[in-house]
Amino acid sequence: MKSLFSLFLLVLLSVPALAADTGIPAVNVVTGEDGATNYSVTIQILALMTLLTFLPAMVMMMTSFTRIIVVFAILRQALGLQQTPSNQVLVGLALFLSLFIMGPVLDKVNEVAVQPYIQEELTAFEAVQAASGPFRQFMVRQTRETDLDLFMKLSKTPPVATPEDIPFTVLVPAFVTSELKTAFQIGFMLFIPFLVLDLVVASVLMAMGMMMLSPVIISLPFKLMLFVLVDGWAMVIGTLAASFGL
Repeated sequence: MKSLFSLFLLVLLSVPALAADTGIPAVNVVTGEDGATNYSVTIQILALMTLLTFLPAMVMMMTSFTRIIVVFAILRQALGLQQTPSNQVLVGLALFLSLFIMGPVLDKVNEVAVQPYIQEELTAFEAVQAASGPFRQFMVRQTRETDLDLFMKLSKTPPVATPEDIPFTVLVPAFVTSELKTAFQIGFMLFIPFLVLDLVVASVLMAMGMMMLSPVIISLPFKLMLFVLVDGWAMVIGTLAASFGL
């Protein structure tokens, strides 16, 4: 949580403290001695508000959140539960599990971007560039080469020498595509035992001549009992964490 607070602090510190007096100019551009351009508080607040609108998309598309929430949704469907656990519970669990998995990345961002910016060793633009490095490394490790090649060809991007040269406009969609593929693979493995249980229950009911009784009603308690006996939640969460190399 300390790293998460530091990451948000980097965004908030990009806006200087508001002056005590009134009458802040709407537009005021000041060029520093080193040639850097600084904008007025009003313009920086506008830029910050615009950036915050992209924050949910950044959380979903640049972290482990997508894989986790898709696996949880498939698991709920495999169990035959429609609204339990609720969407709020699944999203909350996926969010905090994402913070756990992204902990090393956030620690690195705090080290290379947040703390130097607080100590005024980096400008806001340099801090953002430094913070993008750990996220880029994380996404490159989780992205399949085939997906990366696909979006490189679609965008007609020339071959790059190092992963650091891959544009974010190519890396992000390739990363999300790879995350969806991995989530569906994990979901398939979760579905198999519950599907076998449904087939067994349906066969028993048909053999007993109880064809009008829905197999889902009978198999649901057995699914829940099986999931609890094997400590299913710990297994699923452990598998998800291990899939990211933890």
